[in-house]
Amino acid sequence: MSTPVIQGWCPGALRPMQSGDGLVVRVRPRGGRLTPDQARGIAQLAALHGSGLIDLSNRANLQLRGVTDASHPALIDGLRGFDLIDTDATDEARRNIIVSPFWTEGDGSQEIAAALARALSAQDAPNLPGKFGFSIDLAKSSTIRTASVDIRIEWHLSGWLVRGESFVTGAMVDTPEAAATAALELARWFVDSGGVEGGRGRMVRLWQNEPRNTRHDRLPLRFREGSDAMLGNAPPPKPGTFAQGQLVGFEFGQMQAETLAQLGDLGPLRVTPWRMLLIEGLTEAPQIPGLITRADDPMLRVIACTGAPGCLQAHAATRPLARALAPKLTETLHVSGCAKGCAHPTAAPLTLTATPTGFSLIRNGTASGTPLREGLSADDLTETNILNEFP
Repeated sequence: MSTPVIQGWCPGALRPMQSGDGLVVRVRPRGGRLTPDQARGIAQLAALHGSGLIDLSNRANLQLRGVTDASHPALIDGLRGFDLIDTDATDEARRNIIVSPFWTEGDGSQEIAAALARALSAQDAPNLPGKFGFSIDLAKSSTIRTASVDIRIEWHLSGWLVRGESFVTGAMVDTPEAAATAALELARWFVDSGGVEGGRGRMVRLWQNEPRNTRHDRLPLRFREGSDAMLGNAPPPKPGTFAQGQLVGFEFGQMQAETLAQLGDLGPLRVTPWRMLLIEGLTEAPQIPGLITRADDPMLRVIACTGAPGCLQAHAATRPLARALAPKLTETLHVSGCAKGCAHPTAAPLTLTATPTGFSLIRNGTASGTPLREGLSADDLTETNILNEFP
């Protein structure tokens, strides 16, 4: 399996990433929420300065595709007018915050997100790796435990718990400012403990590399207090009606700019780490072409990156194959254009990874996992029962 180039950072708006179809410009909505004006504004700018294609990322952001070097400055000016741009690329890279879309008014989620964003833009904020991220989920049963983050702020019986990814203890806080302060303290501990190497690093890797019998004692004392033992895990939700509004999906998390504008007309939008949008206050599924509104839609069983030719590192087209296989599946399939697995970094029941010699089939692993079969063609996969041969 060929080795892909690991960039070690995520695209931003001020620091876009070159792809096969132009620059990818990532927009990070503040608090994970877009006002109707912001949604319509992004749609207009995506069509005017890009290809009009908009991706939803697994970090709860939007990515505008097909932007050029010539159109990028005007796009940034337009986004700045909707309060969607940070002071500089460094602040933007640090503001990597996922907010659960199931927050309710006054539960502290938006206040914590704002306080954390301010703390991350302060002059004394730690210099964190580009993929280092935070999550805020104050529900009693978390739905975003599968999101790839490094520091979590979660509900606790007596307040909120701030803990590192994979930690079973954390610091107890009771105000948004205290939550932000604790999160930054833990981030500094991560840096000071050698968590960053060559500009890269993740909390879970640092924690796993520590000896099991001593690592808990290395934590600052306040992060040994509260326990996450009482927190429940809920599976990622499917499209449908929720107390906060209507959750809708998209094939491969991608939409046309016109679709985003139409959704913005229906109300404020909450961006999710499941490549879906929640339309606040809506009680019935909107009748807009291109939406996934049924929980049993076969396209919910497949995950696929942009693939070739849109991604420079992809060895094959991914989405036509995923679309063809979707009706035949009984479990989740991840189709990746290379071994990086950007669309789904964690293990999936089935994974197909494109290589220069065909697709590799991996069971219960990531895109870089050990394959059970190699050199499979798209025809092999669509015309046979290979995917079901391995229990």
